[in-house]
Amino acid sequence: MPGKFTYLLVDLLCIAFPLVFSFLPQIKFYRQWRFFVLPCLITAVFFLVWDVLFTRAGIWGFNPAYVTGIYFFGLPLEEYLFFICIPYACVFTYYSVVKLLGLPAFHKSAIYLSWFFIIFLVIAGLSQLARLYTSITFISLSFFLLFVLYKKVSFLPSFYVAFAIILIPFFVANGILTGTGPDAPVVFYNNHYNSGIRMLTIPFEDTFYGMLLMLMNVTGFEFLLHKKREQGGIEGISVAK
Repeated sequence: MPGKFTYLLVDLLCIAFPLVFSFLPQIKFYRQWRFFVLPCLITAVFFLVWDVLFTRAGIWGFNPAYVTGIYFFGLPLEEYLFFICIPYACVFTYYSVVKLLGLPAFHKSAIYLSWFFIIFLVIAGLSQLARLYTSITFISLSFFLLFVLYKKVSFLPSFYVAFAIILIPFFVANGILTGTGPDAPVVFYNNHYNSGIRMLTIPFEDTFYGMLLMLMNVTGFEFLLHKKREQGGIEGISVAK
């Protein structure tokens, strides 16, 4: 692996293909960038505050051997880029699913799946209150899922299809960051604060952390699309009712 540029390279590879494919005539995601930027920044602030607090508490940290050495508030530059590159790849994937496949017809199934996640996450989160990464991640996602159900959004089926697709590159990129490939993890975790369950080197909680990150970005993206459509009518994809 390329030493101090490892984390930076992971970030760039995560966004490279979605960025290039954004200009495909069948997708033209570049035309929707204005609806992506604000939700991405708002979500990034939320996660970066969380990130700073967890890093200072020793819940996770970053291996100096694999980052460039540029830090802000205790976080490496690459971590800030992570919350731009990964959301871009996620929202691009979501948008592409809707553009190319249309809206899936299993809306009720998506609602049932959401309730399954909510019940599981609340029970697991409350039973693991001392393990802060587990409890905060699970409870935060359960509350946000409750919020989107309350708003009766129409995009949940598309979101779940896109999330299933994004899990493949997620496991590759997150695997590298957590130690699959490098001699040591790029991002290391204090197992006192998580369940200790790993998928190879990836903490079990990371999947739900990633789901929350993607869901917040997609929800904000859809909200702005819907708002713009109501104001003057644009070519949209799905409608967040």
